Order: sequence, then C-alpha cells, then structure tokens
Amino acid sequence: MTFDIKAVIFGGVGFSIAKDYHSRIISTPYGDVTAYITRMNGCGVAIIPRHAGAEEHTPPHMINYRANVWAVRKLGAKRIISTNSVGTMKDHPIGSFVLLGDYVDFTKNRISTFFDSETVHVDMVEPYCPQIKKCLADSLEKKGIVYSEGIYVCTEGPRFETRAEINMMKQFGDVVGMTGVPEVILAKELELCYASICTVTNYACGLGDGKLKLTVDDVVDALRSAQGALMGVIADAVSNLSNGGEKDCACGDATVGARV
Repeated sequence: MTFDIKAVIFGGVGFSIAKDYHSRIISTPYGDVTAYITRMNGCGVAIIPRHAGAEEHTPPHMINYRANVWAVRKLGAKRIISTNSVGTMKDHPIGSFVLLGDYVDFTKNRISTFFDSETVHVDMVEPYCPQIKKCLADSLEKKGIVYSEGIYVCTEGPRFETRAEINMMKQFGDVVGMTGVPEVILAKELELCYASICTVTNYACGLGDGKLKLTVDDVVDALRSAQGALMGVIADAVSNLSNGGEKDCACGDATVGARV
C-alpha cells in the first residue's frame, strides 16, 4: 500500500485508527515513530498516535514531539491535522468542537525547537494554517455540527489544573489542554501547515456543574461520543485539501528572514 500522503493526523486520547491500514516505522534524528498509512475519502493519509500504542500511554509531558513532527516531513507530507481533547473555560458544550486561532504556552520542561545550534526566531503571527482551518470549518458547517473558534492554553501536565490556575487562564484563553504545544511551534519551524480541531471533553477545574473531581473516564466517554463526527469532519477536510490544489497560505515562509 503506497500512495501520496496528503495529510498526517496526530491522534490524541481515544482516537481510533482505521481498520484498513499498514504500519510503517519512521526513523528520525529524535527516535522512531510508528505511522499508520490508510485512506480517507480516497486520499492517502498517515495517522500518528501522539501517545504511542494501545498497550502503553505516553503522558503529555513525555511525548517525543520532535520525532512526531519530523516524521511528517520524512513521509513527504506538508500538512498536519491535530486532534486534541480540551477542557472548556468558556462554557462550550461538552462534545462540541473548537478550531484554534492562537495559543498561550504554560509548559515548563519541553523541548520546543529544532534549532539548537543556530538562532531562528520563527514567525508565529498566525500559528495555525488558515487553509486547513477553513477546510475543517467548511466540513463542520456542511454537517451542521456545532463548533467555536478560540485560544488554546497549553499546560505541562500530567496533572489537571487547579481552580486558581483556571481562574487566571480563563481571562485570556477559551480552552485548556496539554498536548498542543510544542507541536504547533515545531511544525512552524519545519514550515509545515498545522491546524488543530479540539474536542471539548469537560469543564475546566472549578467550572461547570460544580462537580468536584474530574476523572479520565469523563474525558474518554466524551471523546468516544464525538469520535464518529470527528472522523467524518477530518475525512471531508482532507478531501477538500486534496481537491484544492496547491497550498494557499504563508506557512511555508515561516523561517524566511528569521535567522540571526
């Protein structure tokens, strides 16, 4: 099974892999990555499970983000569709989707660059690819699925946030998660197109119906309920990207004029 890969999907918690696929080990300078090659609406795609395989679940602060993003380029792909589970800080309905326009980084210990031996100030004025985002929005609207747009706050994890942290972060962010950074930065450094579709799985700490404890079961249940709709939206978006011809964005120029 060999064909052009139009996009790579970064699958988060609970993201299911298509039945008809073949796995491929991608060697990168940062470690090996397993990619699952399949088709969506007749288009070649690769799925990279962010948290690795089913038997082991890599926590968000230990994910090999550089290897995953480098593997996209090694596969010859130019576009990444990231799926992320998030907690809402702005009363988004559980199970709804959020398309990201910007982010705030509250991670602490993650390697967030490929450039260790030279100074490259990559441009982040538009972190998420507008072309992919539009294709995702068009698909959501066509299917009549509720979605919002917003700002993503990324925390280190693996613990959930405190009430005080959420009260602070909700002043400038809409949703909170643990995996969107440094992916978006690394993709920009390699001049790849990257966009994220987030599934709202829970209210952030201290918000919502007053429930005192957030559990992983709550998150997984919400993801399972939204899985079918999410896969349909992504498949449509990949098809639209493939039929749209050449890239129509500035993602490929992210490092132009950035080197000191």
